[in-house]
Amino acid sequence: MNWDRIEGNWKQFQGNVQAQWGKLTDDDLDVVEGNRTRLAGRLQERYGIAKDEAEREIDAWLDKQ
Repeated sequence: MNWDRIEGNWKQFQGNVQAQWGKLTDDDLDVVEGNRTRLAGRLQERYGIAKDEAEREIDAWLDKQ
């Protein structure tokens, strides 16, 4: 699946994102609004991980969708 599809259907994917990364709040997901860069930034903030690790986690999650 590509990110454009995630972005276009963000409301539907929010539950999946929150299930994968439980530290993300509803407010975080509202701020992200389907933007991959913002999601990576929020993951960095909440989990204290580096940008490249956040990107790898997003890629792994995307592969499962």
